[in-house]
Amino acid sequence: MNFYLDNIPSDNNEVHILYWNRDLKSENLSALGGYTFHEFCEYQEDDVSICAKIIPFLKYRRYASKIIRNGNYDFIIVLHTLPAILIADILKEYKNRYILDYRDSTYEKFAPFKKIVGLLVKWSRFTFVSSDAFRRYLPACESDKIITSHNILLDSLNHQHDKERLEKPSAKIRVAFWGFIRHKDVNIKLIDRLSNDGRFELHYYGREQHIAHELKEHVKDIGANNVFFHGEYIPTDRYKFILQTDIIHNVYLDNNTMLAMGNKFYDGIIFRIPQICMPGSFMAEMCDKYGIGIAIDPDNEDFANILAKYYKNIDLARFKEACAEALSRIIEEYNRGCNLIISCTNS
Repeated sequence: MNFYLDNIPSDNNEVHILYWNRDLKSENLSALGGYTFHEFCEYQEDDVSICAKIIPFLKYRRYASKIIRNGNYDFIIVLHTLPAILIADILKEYKNRYILDYRDSTYEKFAPFKKIVGLLVKWSRFTFVSSDAFRRYLPACESDKIITSHNILLDSLNHQHDKERLEKPSAKIRVAFWGFIRHKDVNIKLIDRLSNDGRFELHYYGREQHIAHELKEHVKDIGANNVFFHGEYIPTDRYKFILQTDIIHNVYLDNNTMLAMGNKFYDGIIFRIPQICMPGSFMAEMCDKYGIGIAIDPDNEDFANILAKYYKNIDLARFKEACAEALSRIIEEYNRGCNLIISCTNS
């Protein structure tokens, strides 16, 4: 959201934000003064079946449709594909007057869904993709309006040297995950590989629902004394725990995240922290391309030894140079997207 808000000229635009509060928690909006908010409140867990989501989705569609039609807006930015599908009939009326933000390919195996997504891209002014790997699902004939965006929080650039200056060293190799905790099976395997290995600590920072609770139970059951859960955090808290992170856990395993580019990929580049990814994933491909990480499958029985050897043999000077080169290319693409948003919302 910040990627768009930061590039909409506020002096000549009235901006409304419509969002779904799925946790039913009180939202701190103090940092977002000057905007009008429309909050849809309906509890919805992330990892439930599509059938369980149908009724909440229909309620959201009714709410969003009413807000948009009554607001008579000039331009719409839709985050992300599912909300766009739900209001596709309205977006058709906004041809060339909306941006589609595409960052989830979960449902593209359903032909009708994929067809509607193709139409949404065609009707959009621009469609931003958070990963170039997602382009395979979008119509090639619309490639000129498909733009690569990047999950960078600009404030992070102000802290990119914090780790060098303020790092808290440790005798252990501290592997850290941050974000919403899911993907139970791959995390159990990773926990099993690193648990009670005196060379490592494994840390989880992030929102916890039932999968996180099951992982915590597993840690308790196996008596792991080097796996820690720290709970939900706000984005700026990252500047604290990167000081205690040696390797970023960026291992996912499902059809969507194998193609996605997560926030932690960019954090690794900005804060100059090596990362571990799942072999075959697009992030692993990018890590190999730039020389900023390693791909290891937690199924590999030698996982811990390979990871320890990799970390021990990192050429720091070369690694930092690789991060700087990757960041330069990413910022160039990011700025192009910023300029396009400015042009859309000024016209």
